[in-house]
Amino acid sequence: MPIPMIARLSGSAFWVLLALSQPTAAQPDRRGVVLDDETQRYHVYPGGDIQAALEAAAGSSENRTVTVHAGTYRPDSARQALIWFNRRHDGIRLLAEGEVILTAANPDIAKPADAGYPAVVNHVVYFGDGVSRETVFDGFRITGANGFLTYGGPNIESSAELRRSLFFYRDGGAIKIFGRSYPTIRNVEVFDNYANPCAGGISIEHGPHPLSRTPVLIENCIMRNNRAEITGAAIDVLPLGYAEIRNCLFVGNVANVGPDWISGAEPYNGKHGSGALTVFETGRAIVSNSTFTGNWAGVDDRADGSIYRNNIFWKNNLPGGIAKGARYEMDIVSSDGVTGNFINGDLDDVQDTIDRERNTLDAPDPVFDEDFVPAAPEYSEVGYRPLVTRKDD
Repeated sequence: MPIPMIARLSGSAFWVLLALSQPTAAQPDRRGVVLDDETQRYHVYPGGDIQAALEAAAGSSENRTVTVHAGTYRPDSARQALIWFNRRHDGIRLLAEGEVILTAANPDIAKPADAGYPAVVNHVVYFGDGVSRETVFDGFRITGANGFLTYGGPNIESSAELRRSLFFYRDGGAIKIFGRSYPTIRNVEVFDNYANPCAGGISIEHGPHPLSRTPVLIENCIMRNNRAEITGAAIDVLPLGYAEIRNCLFVGNVANVGPDWISGAEPYNGKHGSGALTVFETGRAIVSNSTFTGNWAGVDDRADGSIYRNNIFWKNNLPGGIAKGARYEMDIVSSDGVTGNFINGDLDDVQDTIDRERNTLDAPDPVFDEDFVPAAPEYSEVGYRPLVTRKDD
């Protein structure tokens, strides 16, 4: 009987043949993107192009999830956004695996003379017209925005109908949401960003459309040390904008770091300034189980119908802004939806509208730990709690 070929091979040749016969993991393409056929996910590794993976997922009917692996990702050119979603990207899930930092900064290509140095993008992440709640952005850390401004680079917005004002280009250093855009933003830390005029963190500009039934969903997020020249240091909800904020922490955010060059002779909220969260008239916010502490101010809300439920507002009196009035916790005109909140600061209720029977003003010390979890028993069902594990759906 003939001897099988494999038995006649030398030891080293046998192992070479065996290795060649085994399935191998897919290798990154020239953009640093890998498609895992088994899980039907695209993967991006440090040095890879996240936008290229988003475009690949947008062109696929089956592979609609992109996983970005631990590392720091920065722009390789000056443009309007590091990564962007518009109508063709609706329904894509972009997930961070490990610590993934998305930054606006790249000192290797930035011009030191630019006011926004070392940032080279207007926004780190952009969500445009036609993005629904099924579009999920989960687990990232976003930083480095610094008031950089360009009108050039790739076209990040697919709709030709919507007028792009200066707020489109300049608001929302970390994240800009524009048009009929209602993404899910989950388990994200937005830190050390600056924008001029508004929203160092997240700007929500739904534009001329009627107020949607579906808000942007922001949950389990940390908004830390963001700054804005005028309003909404962490989150700015522009007219007709709509946001739902669940279980989020706002700490160290400062608005009004410079003069109001938008509003004219009468600065917006000129006496006391704006908060970590600003909601404009005709907008709306639903804020629940969140904590605002150690910001320049808490919340200023001029909308009709906003809801604030089971939140902590504690000592929002951080220096840094230019408004001359007292630091405050809540500055809200229509307060029917303000219930179950614990509030204590230099000025708890600017408008004197909050129902003291349905809220606790002059609240006791929550006794925060290092993660801003309150130890005081009165706070057992209110305020922010960090998640132990990420919800990956």
